[in-house]
Amino acid sequence: MDQLLTANVASNLYWLGRHLDRTEATLYNVIKTYDIIIDVDKDAGVKLYKKFGIDLTYKNAMDFLHNASLGNHDNNLRAITAHARENAIIARNYINTEMFGEVIALNALFRDAAKNAITIDYRFIDTAQSLINEILGELSKRKAKQGSDFFIRLGKLVEEIDFCFRLDKDETLTNNIINEAYMVIHTLAPDLPQKMIQFQKKRNNHQEIFDDIDKKIATIIVE
Repeated sequence: MDQLLTANVASNLYWLGRHLDRTEATLYNVIKTYDIIIDVDKDAGVKLYKKFGIDLTYKNAMDFLHNASLGNHDNNLRAITAHARENAIIARNYINTEMFGEVIALNALFRDAAKNAITIDYRFIDTAQSLINEILGELSKRKAKQGSDFFIRLGKLVEEIDFCFRLDKDETLTNNIINEAYMVIHTLAPDLPQKMIQFQKKRNNHQEIFDDIDKKIATIIVE
């Protein structure tokens, strides 16, 4: 593990992973829902954002893309990528140059779109998806896994778990991701008692699982 990894850096690497995965998952679901709004159900975007606890309104499919990406709500992509940018800046010494630059570019894409009233269309979303794929590709290139990589990975897995619950994904898939998150926790904290690491199958409540993971993360990220 990285010997000089401070609690502040570790926390920001973890949240960088969460914000990157949230961006990726949101982009995927937004473009998928955009197609459904056009062809099947004009209220599909309303139903999707209800699962995020957001009352999203829009006039048509194009307006849905705009409001999902830049609207005045907590899950807009401009805000999510701004958080990722801040995380990356704080953890700069643990991120390679290419990945850092792509995180900055991803946020700039949405920031400039909001500032200059750029139309959010399918091509714009495709550009954003390409950037996030390049970011995740840079992360996967790192052959020697360091503590910093595991904190990012843990953040991504926790965000995946959240999306699985919100979008009612297959239970087996969800449990596999939960177990993978606990394996990363074990890698980061091998001295924790095994009973603290294992996923307890009796925990089937969304919030209970998150509380348990948060408790274990708190034992790893300490001042």
